[in-house]
Amino acid sequence: VMDDPEHGAVQIHGDEEIIEVIELNETEQTPDDLAEEFDDVDFAEAGNVDDEGWETEDEMDAEQDDSELTFSRHTGSVFCVSLDPVTNNLAVTGGEDDKAFVWRVTDGELLFECTGHKDSVTCAVFSHDSKLVASGDMSGLIKVWRVETKEEIWSFEIGDLEWLQWHPHAPVLLAGAADGNVWMWKIPSGECKTLQGPNCQATSGKILPDGRRAVVGYEDGTLRLWDLKQGNTIYVIKGQDGHQGALTSMECNKDGTLVLTGSVDGQAKLINTSTGKVSPSVQMEISEFIVSESGESTEQDSNSVESVGFCNVLPLVAVAYLDGTLAIYDLSTQSLRHSCKHEVGIVHLQWEEASAMVAVCNLGGVVTLWDGRSGSMVSEYHGHSAEILDFTLNREASVAVTAGGDHKAKVFCLQRPDR
Repeated sequence: VMDDPEHGAVQIHGDEEIIEVIELNETEQTPDDLAEEFDDVDFAEAGNVDDEGWETEDEMDAEQDDSELTFSRHTGSVFCVSLDPVTNNLAVTGGEDDKAFVWRVTDGELLFECTGHKDSVTCAVFSHDSKLVASGDMSGLIKVWRVETKEEIWSFEIGDLEWLQWHPHAPVLLAGAADGNVWMWKIPSGECKTLQGPNCQATSGKILPDGRRAVVGYEDGTLRLWDLKQGNTIYVIKGQDGHQGALTSMECNKDGTLVLTGSVDGQAKLINTSTGKVSPSVQMEISEFIVSESGESTEQDSNSVESVGFCNVLPLVAVAYLDGTLAIYDLSTQSLRHSCKHEVGIVHLQWEEASAMVAVCNLGGVVTLWDGRSGSMVSEYHGHSAEILDFTLNREASVAVTAGGDHKAKVFCLQRPDR
């Protein structure tokens, strides 16, 4: 679903019917009014709400909802979700309604709202000790809240925000900006350092497990390995070694010796963090191009890598593509082991912590679970009536929390026979 700024209408892809277009801005409602309206409505259980323009009766009957719980306080698409790392009992979600909420996964109860944002909240993350939560909006306003007291303890404004990440061992926050700079702050003192990149967006970043280095990928396809203490680059990876388009995703293995990167150029690259050497890039031979709506296949429509990840228990990596392919590669031989097909684009993938199962969420609003060893689908979970824009698994991989374009966050219990 895309907004068309000229007509203020909503374009729905495919042959879905527009039931009713709701103008949210017609009346002078405050965000609080809107939030109150949605406070106690659980759309998963509310039956046929077609007078609200959400779903028609037919759709509602046909929709299966496998979720345990629906969090319905957002009044726009939910863009991001993360769990508190210590207990995994708290979620924070950020959305198009310029709000972030911290809530309990067990019963959906709201702990507090992260107020005062001026634009869509696209980043929301807990610190390593779960004591702090950071929320960041597209305009670059970043706020940090103390979970225990539910109070804002720090805020800062940078240029347009690309990503936000906490240090793995300390109350230090990193943010990537559209001007190419990466900011690093001690919280709450606000002591600050900037890592100056090239003159283009710092599109993705990953702090390595040692907490001393970070890999940052940029819009021009280059990568830099930074020494966080010294504030200098250890390696710059560019040209043939770099990507030929903006970086979309990156992950490191458990000990931080390898980083896997994905880009809009359709390639995934494996980088040795101690030498800066790049392995021959992992590239899908199949479905190199997706055809644009006009029927032409152009370079910028090439099959973008949307998400990457390492398996912790076997030498496998997963690469998820916009054309719906989930590719499982063997790390030792760097050969393609399985190609798992989805009918719609994949948004995000995450390996289970202690198994060779990989979960993905897609533009069709479904979470699917795949066995990385066999390449077969184990289960799928329905419940969203629009695309899933982000999701996260808890440590035991017994729960997935999703963020949807249908204004909902959902909690799914991932039950499997072998649990």
